[in-house]
Amino acid sequence: MADTILGVDIGGSGIKGAPVDLVKGDFAAERVRVPTPQPADVKSVIKATAEVVNQFDDVRRIGVTFPGVVVNGVVKTAANMDKSWIDAPAAQLFSAELGKPVVVLNDADAAGIAEITYGVGKGRLGTLLMLTFGTGIGSALFLDGKLVPNTELGHLELDGQDAEDRASDRARSDENLGWHAWAERVENYLRHLEMLLRPDLFVIGGGVSKKAENYLPHIRISTPIVPATLLNTAGIIGAAIVADSAVEVLTPLRHSPVS
Repeated sequence: MADTILGVDIGGSGIKGAPVDLVKGDFAAERVRVPTPQPADVKSVIKATAEVVNQFDDVRRIGVTFPGVVVNGVVKTAANMDKSWIDAPAAQLFSAELGKPVVVLNDADAAGIAEITYGVGKGRLGTLLMLTFGTGIGSALFLDGKLVPNTELGHLELDGQDAEDRASDRARSDENLGWHAWAERVENYLRHLEMLLRPDLFVIGGGVSKKAENYLPHIRISTPIVPATLLNTAGIIGAAIVADSAVEVLTPLRHSPVS
């Protein structure tokens, strides 16, 4: 496949990659997955990412998601990864290892970009908040289709803990919660976000989005809430969108003049 744009999604449990057809907004070939190394330190994760990337030919550019704040290709937080990532120049390190241009961005931001481009958020105005429930809780906030990057709202305090320690899919699994019990925690979290942001729409992504019928009917909030259209493929697709773009898409609001 000539001129491949590759998306790679680094998560707490797996590193997944696939070439993306940016016309269709879908994978152009079968996804490859390897387990995330433990500990998930810089050297080990870069090596595992190379293992994924090397499965594909004719790669032109690569987008990589990371579960933390990423500013200008530099990692600033790593709640679910090894602390060696903090202040690591991730884009530079990946590019040096892979021999290709690499952009690195927050994983939930990438998923949100995919949903805004191809999915349920396409053409929507107002405030849209996408939340990805997995090992942690990622967030991507959009105002009239423009991304407010690196919100990391999974780390808001909820019942005296990080919200993701109470309401992530990992918490559901670790505490053996039933869907109804977990939905109560998610509802509590969403009500807190409603109070802070008054969004027009919640979009629920991550692996758990494939099972929306098990928990969404139990959540009672004022804001409309829908599962992500792209399910858990969104991170890879969003990473490829950004990798293919010749313009900076991660900080559009920062360039607006303040009146």
